[in-house]
Amino acid sequence: MPSSDLRATARFDLTELTHRLLVGTASLNAPGPLWFLVLSGTATLGTAAGTTRLAAGDAAWLDSRTGFVVTAEGRAELAVADLRVAVATYPVPSPMVVRGFTARHAGVAELVRGCPLDGACRTSLFADGYGNLVGAAMTDSWLADQGAESHTDPLVSRVLEAVIADPANKWSVESLASLVHLSRSALSARFQKALGRSPVRMLREVRMGAARELLSDRSLPVEAVASRCGYGSIAAFSRAFAAEHGLSPQSWRASTLHTPGLRSTANPIPLTTAHAAPSTRVAATP
Repeated sequence: MPSSDLRATARFDLTELTHRLLVGTASLNAPGPLWFLVLSGTATLGTAAGTTRLAAGDAAWLDSRTGFVVTAEGRAELAVADLRVAVATYPVPSPMVVRGFTARHAGVAELVRGCPLDGACRTSLFADGYGNLVGAAMTDSWLADQGAESHTDPLVSRVLEAVIADPANKWSVESLASLVHLSRSALSARFQKALGRSPVRMLREVRMGAARELLSDRSLPVEAVASRCGYGSIAAFSRAFAAEHGLSPQSWRASTLHTPGLRSTANPIPLTTAHAAPSTRVAATP
């Protein structure tokens, strides 16, 4: 698969985007994933790796495993979204900071700025398509800033394509490795080099992306979603989903689809004066 085709396979999910005003000691520190764009003012991002100052027009992304706190230098308005990698095709860091995002991606930034201030953006207008726009803009800019290019591993691409095509298959690392006639260790090493993640993590991300899409259909029972995503029981599916999202599938569906046509604001990322420590994640079945 050519590099351009592999990039086209990358997928980013976004279920909510809101505007947040940070004033004084207020901060954002809910568990990730988190993407934010500084619309006005200046914000500070703190992680275990250090502190980064972001001016208006700068953007940052953090995965669900990175503890963080975002504060304002006096006053800052942010566009905040739960941008999540659903299918990774190249390794990116967390945090990932892109300077001058607004100037470099004016069209995407204008869409983000146009999000209603009183709630989440309408599904048909933002979340279902623009998550990919934001994710692609962030990663392309970061790769350009690093002077790096995504290098395609054809064997990794074949495995990734197989999982995307059939997430319900009872995949194991052994069966994935057998697709390309590699040992488990050899496949894991190639995945780590090409994607920055293990085959198990890739499998979980693809399945969770499929689960979020299926859960958006209220008529589909959770049991059916679990089966279509490769889980043999609701219990196993619920454990994996909760470890990734902090909510059971049922609770996620209820909160995300709270209002027809709108992404729910029932559980927005809170403004708080407390600084959260990095959260611990529960190991889950892929």
